[in-house]
Amino acid sequence: MSGTSVEPIYIRAASKSNGITSLVLGCIGLCVAALWLAFLPDWLFLAGIFITSAALVCLLVGYFKIREPDYSLEIAKDYITYRHRLGSWRIHWDNLLRADCPRVRHGLEHIPLETIGFKIKSYTDFLNTISPRLATHLLMEQRPLLMQNTDENCASGSCYEQSMFDDKQYVMEDGTIIKGIKAMLAHRMVELRKRLGYDIFIASSELDRDASEFAGLIAQCQKARQSSEAS
Repeated sequence: MSGTSVEPIYIRAASKSNGITSLVLGCIGLCVAALWLAFLPDWLFLAGIFITSAALVCLLVGYFKIREPDYSLEIAKDYITYRHRLGSWRIHWDNLLRADCPRVRHGLEHIPLETIGFKIKSYTDFLNTISPRLATHLLMEQRPLLMQNTDENCASGSCYEQSMFDDKQYVMEDGTIIKGIKAMLAHRMVELRKRLGYDIFIASSELDRDASEFAGLIAQCQKARQSSEAS
């Protein structure tokens, strides 16, 4: 994204691929299973059930794949938009501090996670763009991240439980008090920043390239925007 470009960059999730193929294989599998169960001997019945089960799994996988939006991310001139079948969120460039692959301690080493983290300035702008359904999904999906870089003084695991179910009200920067799912998400973002240094996360399966390459793309776009504003 150059300083003068206004054309958005669209990122297609790797997990979106092969949805139609899975559906076709599932349909073929069901047809084979129906013929198998109808004409082959009874001692092959269990094999027919196995083929039926595999075909149903293919159909389910394909169904969920094609339900997802065509593009998981839109990188535009003024913002980054994440799209999911349950909703979307948006981060304006002015609200983005940085995006990179978070690292976790593993012995003496720091190992990058297969995810991209976004560190933002204001939660207010972000929380106003996210739908409650997507917020609920993120609370469930990102629970494993709470187990990373845990407090060594919290061996009992109670700290993990408290941070996962923090349903207190949250006061945003402008003084607005929010409750419910969005308040829980805000507290989760605070906790994840303490542990991993970022607020919002996207799994590498939502990208069309390596997580580190995507982080480089975001840094390049951010630098280009800053240069265009300075000129």
